[in-house]
Amino acid sequence: MQSARSTSPKALSPAGHSQERSDLAAAFRWAARLNFHEGVANHFSVAVNENGTQFLMNPNQSHFSRVKASELILVDANDPETMNRPDAPDPTAWGLHGALHRQCQHARVALHVHSIHATILSTLQDPHLPPIDQNCAMFFNRYAVDTEYGGLAFEEEAARCCQQLSNPSKKVLIMCHHGVMVIGEDVADAFNRLFYFERAAETYIKALWTGQPLRVLSDAVAEKTARELEEYPGQAERHFAELKSILDCEEPDYAQ
Repeated sequence: MQSARSTSPKALSPAGHSQERSDLAAAFRWAARLNFHEGVANHFSVAVNENGTQFLMNPNQSHFSRVKASELILVDANDPETMNRPDAPDPTAWGLHGALHRQCQHARVALHVHSIHATILSTLQDPHLPPIDQNCAMFFNRYAVDTEYGGLAFEEEAARCCQQLSNPSKKVLIMCHHGVMVIGEDVADAFNRLFYFERAAETYIKALWTGQPLRVLSDAVAEKTARELEEYPGQAERHFAELKSILDCEEPDYAQ
């Protein structure tokens, strides 16, 4: 856990971090296209300093489809005056992402959504994702489940919840009765993981609809598959670069 030493908002320079801003804005735009958004709720963040406590995130109540790189706000997880700023973030965004970046230095990027199938998964009596196909196997032994939902993710609830991601091997948090939090080393890594987790959850939910018995991979094969996908060269980077190329043609204002 990082020191609680605060940094005044005036000490933060909102300029710079152009790559992080562009990538995060692109992630918002694609999340909207994929219907991962929830009105003007939900939030993404990317750490911009070494210990991860300073991070960019979306402005309060901004629709994902309208987010621009220059509009992302820069905050410090250790600044107790953050919510007194004129551009203060959404209270639950501050609670959840502030707690995560304060507690988990390895979480360089955090994407929180209520995407349909991941959220359905979070409501099941057994919210685990069995390895029934390659996409599902990607997450074998690589997610955590929080079953102790206690209301909106204000600071106390958020701090409790984010402890579930203290193990760096767990890159997805299934937040029961709530949604999902996905972390990564950079925006491309995290967004690729979010995309495939929602696809995996959709496959599983629709398989359950059939009422047929599920054919589940063995633990050994599931772990082998997950490891092979983790080591697959450049997949997340190429995936995200293609998404940005499409935005460059169709929604170039995202990078402004």
